[in-house]
Amino acid sequence: MDARITDEPAKARTDLQSMNGSPGTGRRPIGVAAVRLAGAGLTAGTLSWAAAIFVFGSTGVGVGERVVDLTGLLFQLGVFCLLWVQMRTQAIGTSRAAAVALRVEAVLLGMASVWSFLHGVLPDDVKNADWLAALDLCWPLSMLGMAAISVKLAVAGRWVGKLRWWPLVAESWAVVTVPSYLVLGEDVSRWVGGGHLVVGYAALGVLLAVRPGHVAFVPSEKA
Repeated sequence: MDARITDEPAKARTDLQSMNGSPGTGRRPIGVAAVRLAGAGLTAGTLSWAAAIFVFGSTGVGVGERVVDLTGLLFQLGVFCLLWVQMRTQAIGTSRAAAVALRVEAVLLGMASVWSFLHGVLPDDVKNADWLAALDLCWPLSMLGMAAISVKLAVAGRWVGKLRWWPLVAESWAVVTVPSYLVLGEDVSRWVGGGHLVVGYAALGVLLAVRPGHVAFVPSEKA
């Protein structure tokens, strides 16, 4: 047998059957199939909301407003899929602070999702109530939280390849689309917003589906 010694570091594997479930961590492994399913959920939810924005604009009017709200809910459910994978793989680190940050984001995203559902189904005279407007604040807060997570994920280096950096692209959505709405108006910003969703979040879901092994990596010292 030809035994050779090499200093070349091991490459990240994409054929892993389970991830981040090493003995002593107290965590059950997450399977490749689960990561792929989560990626498909993120892409499907994102594309549904992007399509509604292309047709009705970012807010919509009448029936269009309800369609935008409910497809926005589908997008949020897709983001929950992403957040779930981040939690299970300890994507931003193994510290208690990292775990708490992901749980806080889950609460904010959950409250924002409740708003999307209620605003999409309640009568007009009810959905404009002050108590519901308070829930609406969770929408931008949840997106700011995901943006912060994407920065920490890139720094931690626990995900590899494009999956380490693509969340930064996805989470720049508000930074790109809000100014475009204020400067260019609804007719242009709908294409900017919808297009960014496709390039950002929808593509991120595809990356999860086709490169699930890139979320399974030995924790870095920075994590």
